[in-house]
Amino acid sequence: MSFERTIPSDSGRGNTGLPANQPMNMQQPIHASGLKLSRISAGMWRLGEWNKSVNDLIGWIEECIDIGVTTFDHADIYGDYECEKIFGEVLARRPELRSKMELVTKCGICLISDKKQKHRITHYDLSADHVINSVNQSLRNLHTDYLDLLLIHRPSPLMDADATAAGLKKVIDSGKVRFAGVSNFTPSQMNLLQSRLEFPLVTNQIEFSLLHTAPLFDGTLDHLQTSRTRPMVWSPYGGGKIFTGTGSRESRIQQSLQKFSVKYDVAPDAIALAWILKHPSKPFPALGTGKMDRVKRALDGYSLDLELQDWFELLEASMGEPVP
Repeated sequence: MSFERTIPSDSGRGNTGLPANQPMNMQQPIHASGLKLSRISAGMWRLGEWNKSVNDLIGWIEECIDIGVTTFDHADIYGDYECEKIFGEVLARRPELRSKMELVTKCGICLISDKKQKHRITHYDLSADHVINSVNQSLRNLHTDYLDLLLIHRPSPLMDADATAAGLKKVIDSGKVRFAGVSNFTPSQMNLLQSRLEFPLVTNQIEFSLLHTAPLFDGTLDHLQTSRTRPMVWSPYGGGKIFTGTGSRESRIQQSLQKFSVKYDVAPDAIALAWILKHPSKPFPALGTGKMDRVKRALDGYSLDLELQDWFELLEASMGEPVP
């Protein structure tokens, strides 16, 4: 049986005549408002665990940019409030790299931490002051004067949509933030916040993988398609469990990934990513690895179009039963 393995038509490369050894152009609009991100981004959640020197991190970032991964996904809380600072050391030393990348960060979660003595319990703060103060701190941490995208990290049961919207409006009007979005919001929560804003929320960053298929069925991806808003995706490999997990579900997925890895002649990583990318909402996955070989293997998933029945066979492996 034949299969397709081509650069997606909206990748910016298909008919350009670029030589095969040229970097892949993965820049795509995530929303009609104009923000472009690389279709696959580099997640900085575990940056503090990579044990890279500043020079090593500079080299890794440059290589990401060279192969088309230009978007770097942060949050103020990553690495116990340290990952933004680690990345910022790169931009302090090499400020010219800023114009070659897009910086995404998030705010709203308040963790218990030695660095936050006032936090006696983990909670959410979506007040205008917290949004504004968080942006200012992230700018200092990252050694930049603007963020391409700010996401409200999680919804709060006490979210005052007017107050949160006022904070977002302030940081956008000031030029400190170009675009705003949300993360982990339900459709109704996103609609609530959007109802208070004159500018669009350009994405909802959600968990989605072969181990977390809920967005397919709970209305999350339907809602984003309705407004032609593309989702960002965190943990596209289920925190690595789709490769290392030992449960029956993980075993079924691993067997299917290996089967299609042979069929399409790519690594299982690429198959798992291609499964996400095939969804018509056109997701933007964020990878959480500091290993360049893993990043490069993911690019095979970007250029792979799974056959329809293969996509459903992977879903069946995840569900443990045929679709109804």
